[in-house]
Amino acid sequence: MSIADTLFQLAPSPGLLLLIVTAIALVESLALVGLLVPGVVLMTAAASLAGHQAMSLYPLLVAAFLGAMLGDGLSFLLGYTQRERVTTLWPLSRHPEWLARGARFFQRHGALSVLLGRFVGPVRPVVPLIAGMMRMSPRTFAWANLVSAILWAPAYVLPGYLLGRTWQKLLAVPEELEPWLIGLGGLVVVLAVVFSWVRHQMTREGGVYRRLAWLSRRSPMGRRLWRLLAPAHVDEPPLASWLLLIVSLGAFSAWTLVVIHHDGPLAMDTQLAGLLQTVTRPGLVAVGQALARAGDLLGVLALVLPWAIWLLWRRQLAVVRHLGAGLLGIALLNTLFKSAIGRVRPDTPAYLADSFSYPSAHTSTAVVLFGMAATFVSRELPPGRRSLAYWAAIAVILPMALSRLVIGVHWLSDLVGGTLLGLVVCALVQLAWQRHPRPSLRPCPWHVLGVASLVLVAARIIWFAPV
Repeated sequence: MSIADTLFQLAPSPGLLLLIVTAIALVESLALVGLLVPGVVLMTAAASLAGHQAMSLYPLLVAAFLGAMLGDGLSFLLGYTQRERVTTLWPLSRHPEWLARGARFFQRHGALSVLLGRFVGPVRPVVPLIAGMMRMSPRTFAWANLVSAILWAPAYVLPGYLLGRTWQKLLAVPEELEPWLIGLGGLVVVLAVVFSWVRHQMTREGGVYRRLAWLSRRSPMGRRLWRLLAPAHVDEPPLASWLLLIVSLGAFSAWTLVVIHHDGPLAMDTQLAGLLQTVTRPGLVAVGQALARAGDLLGVLALVLPWAIWLLWRRQLAVVRHLGAGLLGIALLNTLFKSAIGRVRPDTPAYLADSFSYPSAHTSTAVVLFGMAATFVSRELPPGRRSLAYWAAIAVILPMALSRLVIGVHWLSDLVGGTLLGLVVCALVQLAWQRHPRPSLRPCPWHVLGVASLVLVAARIIWFAPV
């Protein structure tokens, strides 16, 4: 049974799916709750299931329209009738800046804010609430709500619906690879959820943080350790960074011992390598070769060069030092572990004749480069959008790592070791960065720098041989 057939069997009935779409649209537009729900992801998933079942598009659009109308209407009613109590309700009581941001948006755009706000993520569920608190005319709000819902429903439903209609073609992969793809997808989702949960627990609002802070105050040694771990300019230690260092270092050490103990490829390595040899296509190998060139020394230099020049021009020397230290550190560690362990590659091209397999240098370097970039970028984003930087980093790192399997120069366990080693270096660089207060990187012409990096990487892929 294919993945598409499995998803079809697990999908709810058309009637239930319409109710789910209505509920997602309602909750995503609802004040308070909508701030915490990933509505775009849920709506895309539900619309994709509807498209895969070849459901009629019009009932789906009507369901999304009704849910969006009802959600904004209830939010407006809440603000209109509970004006004095809104600021005491969770989560707005913990995040008053959300209301302040919505109020500024409403004051700037007036009645149009209800129409525009539905498409602006940070203020989407708050604007109708603000409109009610500001005593906006119910008739004016009703018209704005109607028009915005008519525009919103197709904008949010159509991409997922069209994706669902093409699932069968997109998921037409050999059956032997389906368990690996399902496992990889599940692992990425689980790790992302765990990472988000742990990251929240390590903030001042998290339960783990509060318990550790309480324990540290119970003894003089605990207070000294708390102050030792904390940077000089703040009172709290960066627990998330320390936890990342401890977990990744422990996991890398344990995984390396497993690799050394087997003295050769693991069972999962040989099984996956055999499958890839039977199903790999020329186009996929060409993509893997291109990613291999993008991730080698010349490719990394091409990626970093425009940003390094801009940072030097802006006198952001601390960023350049930390970025350079991270890349140099991972290069030295890769060389050290490859020489010490001496694991043979599954296939050794001429340009890799003097290089061993474990850990994957491409993977570890990508984790360090894009992990550090995500860290720097996330500092410039609002708290609710910082996870987007890390998701973008994962979207780049994952195909670059998997390309090493496609072209046959690494085992799967090499990629695992490279990822863990890269996380160790990321944690060390982040801890060093957090020791002192840092200025903002804004304003940054990231569009121009991004295009420049892509042009240089494309030139490197086309004109230079792999190194």
